[in-house]
Amino acid sequence: MKNLFDRSTHAALPFPLILSAFALVLWLVLRILLWLQIGPTQMTVTQAATAFGLGLWFDFATLAYMLIPILLVAAILPNRWRASRVVRWLSWAMLTLLVAILLFGTASEIVFWDEFTTRFNFIAVDYLIYTNEVIGNIRQSYPVGLIFTGIAAVAGLFVWLISRLVSFSVAPHTWRDRLLMAGAVAVLPVASFTVANVDQMNGAGNEHALELSGNGVFSLGAAMRRNELDYDRFYKTIPQEEADATLARLGLRRPPLTKAVTITAEPPSTDLGPFTRRPKNIILISVESLSADFLDSYGGTKKLTPQLDRLAAEGYKFERVFATGTRTVRGLEALSLGTPPTPGQAIVRRPNNDHLATIGQLLKHQGYLPFFLYGGYGYFDNMNGYYAANDYKVVDRTDFPKGSIPFENIWGVADESLFANSLRILDDANAQGTGKGRPFLAQIMTTSNHRPFTYPDGRINIPSPGGRDGAVKYTDFAIGQFVDQARAKPWFKDTLFVIVADHCASVAGKTKLPVANYRIPLIFYAPDILKPGVYSRTISQIDIAPTLINLLGAKGEEHFYGETVFSSMNRPARAFISNYQELGYYKNDLLTVLSPKQKVDAFRIDPVTYAATPVAVDPAMVAEAIAYYQTGSRAFKQGALKSPASIGAQ
Repeated sequence: MKNLFDRSTHAALPFPLILSAFALVLWLVLRILLWLQIGPTQMTVTQAATAFGLGLWFDFATLAYMLIPILLVAAILPNRWRASRVVRWLSWAMLTLLVAILLFGTASEIVFWDEFTTRFNFIAVDYLIYTNEVIGNIRQSYPVGLIFTGIAAVAGLFVWLISRLVSFSVAPHTWRDRLLMAGAVAVLPVASFTVANVDQMNGAGNEHALELSGNGVFSLGAAMRRNELDYDRFYKTIPQEEADATLARLGLRRPPLTKAVTITAEPPSTDLGPFTRRPKNIILISVESLSADFLDSYGGTKKLTPQLDRLAAEGYKFERVFATGTRTVRGLEALSLGTPPTPGQAIVRRPNNDHLATIGQLLKHQGYLPFFLYGGYGYFDNMNGYYAANDYKVVDRTDFPKGSIPFENIWGVADESLFANSLRILDDANAQGTGKGRPFLAQIMTTSNHRPFTYPDGRINIPSPGGRDGAVKYTDFAIGQFVDQARAKPWFKDTLFVIVADHCASVAGKTKLPVANYRIPLIFYAPDILKPGVYSRTISQIDIAPTLINLLGAKGEEHFYGETVFSSMNRPARAFISNYQELGYYKNDLLTVLSPKQKVDAFRIDPVTYAATPVAVDPAMVAEAIAYYQTGSRAFKQGALKSPASIGAQ
């Protein structure tokens, strides 16, 4: 043990050099593990080599930031303190702590990769904000105590093993030494920021290689800086007059941002499609992370969704529906506001998102009771704030009676509890008013299909925690039970149930926007007023809100960027898909992708397999994509998405 603090008996290396070497080796091992988890066949040898080469570049760029506090302390610590035994003890403790932090970061990246198949990104930034749910989720999903104990043990063992190789110099620092270290503190981050940025990851070849080439710490810092992207600053634009004219030509009825075109007011469509009469109420169930291929009725093979498959057969199934994004807030934005996704954060989480022309806001002023019912804590992702600011009655887990919750985890109450409480609330809503009661719109957001994937025992044949498959099957059970219990309600025969996913379970793929991984289920169910059938035309998640407004016979569908699906059959089908930076426009089997730095790419999409092949961009498709995304982004910034005061009950 004496040699741990006695450096006189052997040659040793400086503390920063040892720590840097450890970090580089650890990050290399992590990259190899992630590569093996993806499957080496997912990229070519050249792509893998490029990913590892770029990875080393980003690792060094990250080290430039990591060494700053060490050099800063060395530059300002008085010489008499540096020679003290206490400081040497603290130095060893600091080395052990830094090694443990690096190990913890590696373990965190493995967990994050397992969930999202990406390096740390905007989602990780959000997780740093909502620590209660995230930490609770981790505690319920993983043996946290064992993991921390293992990290501490490995860190301690590593430091003990290398103790003979580490030197904490006690030689006095001259002013020249201190100035050099202070200069390094100033120069290193500037140099790293200047020569390295996450856009260089694009050279890796495909999306898997791109993510593999990154460094999680570096990517996290970049995500913090790019959390909100200004469309006009980062993306290709066209004159707004041209954009307005393009949208008018495509049949969009929204008021233009300029006077380039005049939109002729049209009465709402009377085409009810397969409906025999208009519904009075809407129950919109947005299901957490429900990819289309989980359902056998959408091509799945695991028999996880017998209830949803039954409802799809008895109701109206939409075959080709695509989510706008990869997060719940993006799905909520699309389902309530019907606008193309804005780059960066969803509008749900942005300032000045009150009194927008959401479906709830529009219906509230026409006599409806709009609800947002959530099984988790609604402050997460600003869900409560957004819906309350747009005239919804917000109810989350904190409003549920304790006796109504047989099971809950950190993410939310069991879906059956959410639905049981929703029935009670909707019964109360139906009792309001005169005659047959006041009409309602209820958006119900589930939580059970989310890590830690736990749910009550005895409901399904997959014991809890059952992983993603078990969570999907449990949510399916809860939805089926909810619909069956609703049959006995007096409002059932006049109610349209809309079952749709907020987003898919995973969007990882070889391309930035793998189209297949944005395909979600959409089922309309109303056996008293809706004929069974299948809708095979491609639609977007943003088309649901205006369709529901139209089916109700209410005013306001012209305030959405989406289309009314039963009255737009003669127009070419299109969909919008995105992540936080790439904005996709999918039409005529061609995916046009707008990216930062005014970049535009195009891919031919196989209509069956959704495989993507790079092709030359189509100028017409580029103009349409820009018209939608540019106008939607500017409309929010300029306040043009606000609900007009003229909308009211008549």
